Amino acid sequence: MIPKLLIKWLINSLAVFAAGYLVHGIHIADFWSGVIAAALLGIVNAFIRPVLIIFTLPLSILTLGLFTLVINALMLKLVAWAVAGFAVEGFWAAFWGALVISLVSWFISILFDAEFHFFKGRP
Repeated sequence: MIPKLLIKWLINSLAVFAAGYLVHGIHIADFWSGVIAAALLGIVNAFIRPVLIIFTLPLSILTLGLFTLVINALMLKLVAWAVAGFAVEGFWAAFWGALVISLVSWFISILFDAEFHFFKGRP
């Protein structure tokens, strides 16, 4: 259980650093700020995001799920507010940053999953 959690944290950290590199308006002061932001983003996505998704379900249905991107941006802004050394300038930086984090996390997770399945079948 713990190693899987650490792998997810590492993936999330890489995604946060990728967003900081790719998106103009996201600034990461140092390594630890990025790692702490990734950890807090995981906690926020686990506990606060589901509540917001339930409360905004009619709006999400109306927009065919696209409002979820707005919720992700708001979660990133919340983390930037809470973590010193991690800054997100404006809504659009948060929007694109959340999109980059989601895509990079998804892609790296697929690579890790494929690697684990590859090695699982070998003695």
